[in-house]
Amino acid sequence: MQSLIDGVKITPKRQILDERGKIMHMLKTTDPEFEVFGEIYFSCVNPGAIKAWHIHKEMTLNYAVPFGNIKFVLYDDRKDSPTKGTLQEVFLGPDNYALVTVPPLVWNGFKGLGTMPAVVANCASHYHTPGEIDRCDPFDNDIPYNWDLKHG
Repeated sequence: MQSLIDGVKITPKRQILDERGKIMHMLKTTDPEFEVFGEIYFSCVNPGAIKAWHIHKEMTLNYAVPFGNIKFVLYDDRKDSPTKGTLQEVFLGPDNYALVTVPPLVWNGFKGLGTMPAVVANCASHYHTPGEIDRCDPFDNDIPYNWDLKHG
């Protein structure tokens, strides 16, 4: 899958399976997406729950979903971006295992899908500081996106 938003990268990642289980690669220092290590954390999201919207001022995000499934949504509101106004959905989980690299100043959020909680891993370029992130309500905002289930 190709990104529709300038600066966002979607990189399919390798899974190595055998009868014992599997290894799911996420990010190495030799990968072109790697900038610098700030922190890694795991966000757990319940089915149907929405964790949105947020935007980082300095942090580059590197998301992967090794367990469960999410709908990850990005919105480009950067005033000088060639893709300003673009929305993109990416469905992530073990069946579509990929690294999504999100540059600073791109709004993003996700919704848990399926019947079990999902684990979203983020290897971020900076450690979290309260003033570095802005948030807005998933439903009451200027982002033209509807989180409802889409049929058809």
